[in-house]
Amino acid sequence: MGNDAHPSPVPPAQPAAAASRTSTGQTPPTDSGAGLQRTLKARHVNLIAVGGAIGTGLFVGTGASISTAGPAGAIVSYGLIGLAIYFMMTALGEMVTHRPVAGAFETYTGEYVEPAVGFMLGWTYWYSCAMTIAVELVATSIIMKFWFPGSPSLLWSALFLAIILGLNLFSAKAFGEAEFWFAGIKVVTIIVFLVLGVAMIVGIMGGASPGLDNWVVGEAPFVGGLGGTLGVLMVAGFSFIGVESAAVAAGEAENPRVTMPRAINSVFWRILLFYVGAIAVVSTLVAYTDPSLLQASEENIAASPFTLVFKRAGLAAAAAVMNAVVLSSVLSAGNSTLYIGSRLLYSMAHTGRAPRIFARTSAAGVPVAGVIATVGISTLGFLSSLVGDSVAYTWFYNATGLTGFIVWAGVCVAHLRFRAAWRAQGRKDEELAYRAKLYPVGTWLSLIVFLGVIAGQGLNLALSGEFTWYGVLVAYVGLPIAVALWLGYKVARRSRLVSLRQMDLSASDVAE
Repeated sequence: MGNDAHPSPVPPAQPAAAASRTSTGQTPPTDSGAGLQRTLKARHVNLIAVGGAIGTGLFVGTGASISTAGPAGAIVSYGLIGLAIYFMMTALGEMVTHRPVAGAFETYTGEYVEPAVGFMLGWTYWYSCAMTIAVELVATSIIMKFWFPGSPSLLWSALFLAIILGLNLFSAKAFGEAEFWFAGIKVVTIIVFLVLGVAMIVGIMGGASPGLDNWVVGEAPFVGGLGGTLGVLMVAGFSFIGVESAAVAAGEAENPRVTMPRAINSVFWRILLFYVGAIAVVSTLVAYTDPSLLQASEENIAASPFTLVFKRAGLAAAAAVMNAVVLSSVLSAGNSTLYIGSRLLYSMAHTGRAPRIFARTSAAGVPVAGVIATVGISTLGFLSSLVGDSVAYTWFYNATGLTGFIVWAGVCVAHLRFRAAWRAQGRKDEELAYRAKLYPVGTWLSLIVFLGVIAGQGLNLALSGEFTWYGVLVAYVGLPIAVALWLGYKVARRSRLVSLRQMDLSASDVAE
């Protein structure tokens, strides 16, 4: 096993002798550099897993969820999505532990389902990464103007881009260390918030205890009926997108067969504590009818439910503190998204689903071409939002809207096929180093929930009374793009469903 001074290189995305893993039938490319290196420690992977599930959706977006569905409706929705994500992550963890590679879900869907599915998921997710970075560039300038209102937006966006580019070009360890601290800031903030919130609820500080008054006011605890709950279900899902990023880190994690199961097992409990706990605290202290809950945004951090509670606890600088926390969340999102995008290109290059140039790495084990390509597309998207047609930019970004759910559903399908092949080839479940929880019920539950959320986009519009065909088109524009990528690759490369009995179930050759 490698150490800090002499990290061990990661094998290519498939064993050298198994050229059949490539979707093109060609010999896999050879790295011109040292290959990816296992320099991410357990603490890095743990915080990457947590950080991927915590972002502005928690700090800013939960207020709108409470206002829409009420205290109980929001908790039920976030709890259900959290449970589905937990089972999906344990399914992903089973495959990651068996074969820890940088491509993760792209690799597993390509090898356990069909090469065309891996191609579709890999490229749609990579494009989503690039466009997400473009959005974060815009968000950075908005956040910084809280302190420097007259400053130029391009200055902060350029500085932000330079920081994450430097962190990703240096080494995987530099990325992991930065993500560790970014995620640490978020975790500490949430813990402090929960402690102060509980103290206020029981009347220790911040005035008299509100009791459960805010849970019975108006339509509470459930508001908006089925439509309100469904709407929050979708918002909750979008808030959690990014939690799967921990699996991509498996390709560069030290001792992945030990660190990955631990990180994945911790995801559910932290999601449950952070999201459900935060919603419960906010719902108890702030009535769902409070207009501030609908006004929170990156442009109005003073209306964040976290800011409101901190202010009531006597923290005068609450808005400034939360602005700093949201800034760290944006930096974290940009940092991890660039990392994931570059590793996806690296993995796809090894399976013949991307140009070979992306398989090359620097002496430090960084796929430089993948980093530059991802930044290049994100920069073009960002500039188009400034000088081009804003409608076009909106459509470009909307094309990524369902990507997270499509990936999660793909993980579930890949896991079901992986297990089916495992049995078909006469292997026993006990041979797996880590097994998904409540298989197959857990995996099927997750798949049904994710497909339901995807299908429910249009239903939510109908129930909300805001149905328009334009709205439906915007909500579902990502689906025809995904189908076109799948069908195009399938026809061009004659891709077919992988046979269960011929599926390659070999594990990666990594140190224990």
